[in-house]
Amino acid sequence: MKLAEALLLRSDQQKQLASLKQRIEANVLIQEGDEPSEDPNVLLEQAFQLNSALQELIYQIHRTNAAAHLANGEALLKLLIQRDRYIEQHRILIATIQSSQSDAHRYSSREIKWKKTITVSKIQLQADDIAHKLRELNMQIQSANWQIELMS
Repeated sequence: MKLAEALLLRSDQQKQLASLKQRIEANVLIQEGDEPSEDPNVLLEQAFQLNSALQELIYQIHRTNAAAHLANGEALLKLLIQRDRYIEQHRILIATIQSSQSDAHRYSSREIKWKKTITVSKIQLQADDIAHKLRELNMQIQSANWQIELMS
């Protein structure tokens, strides 16, 4: 199995597990005289089995990420860490921009006036640059994921 396939499977299993949790919650407490639509004990067993399989898959993905190298010799894990750094930097910049656009309600000219302490256009250019770098990095990672075999 390719790493990309394992990542897709992980996503599916995470969604299935979330669905099982919701179904368990919906069936553990019922009105007296009613019957649950599903047996929560059976759902719990399914959730535990799925969780075990999911954790094993995650372990294999992590092992593969740690050991894999791209054709140019660069470690895949290094690219993943760089992607996380770009994602967090982008979030920080976008939050900064959003904070500068506060709706300061003024009822009269005597109310408090707010002044921006940053140049929004400069911060937006930084955010756009990081978003571009992130897209390029994601393409590189995704391409590698379809070439790398999952470790068992």
